[in-house]
Amino acid sequence: MNQLFRRKQYSESEHSSGLLRVLGVWDIVFFGIAAIIGAGSFSSLGEAVFRGGPGVIILYVICGFACGFTALCYAEFASRIPQAGSAYTYAYASFGELIAWIIGWALIMEYSFGNIYVAFSWSDYFTSFMERIGVHIPDYLTCSYTEAKKAFLGGSENKELLNAW
Repeated sequence: MNQLFRRKQYSESEHSSGLLRVLGVWDIVFFGIAAIIGAGSFSSLGEAVFRGGPGVIILYVICGFACGFTALCYAEFASRIPQAGSAYTYAYASFGELIAWIIGWALIMEYSFGNIYVAFSWSDYFTSFMERIGVHIPDYLTCSYTEAKKAFLGGSENKELLNAW
């Protein structure tokens, strides 16, 4: 049981690459903010404002503050553990191997879901752009098979889904 909670010790002497640390605290903060905001936030903003109204903008401002504090926390972690990494590295140094393993898999799942959402949003932008320049992509290539089947069997009035089926 003790092996599951062993910690990895990091020290400055482990850096044998000869690379110099040139990024400061604010560079790390801004990298964190850029990664947190990401393409998914921008691609979802239009539909959210359309459906949710002005309260969505207030929500984005509140989330922006939360993301800023998250970025500051990651910058603090990065300055205390002189090793490249993310939440996995920090958990490994702080809580041990088992917790780091769990966090590592949670990060893989988080990034997978995030990438799926971003890909879905950008594909919608792409098909809309292609339609505007006169290139029609068939409806059956722009939606999932199961979604079209459910719409057809359920008596939906959504013409795109019915055309896809």
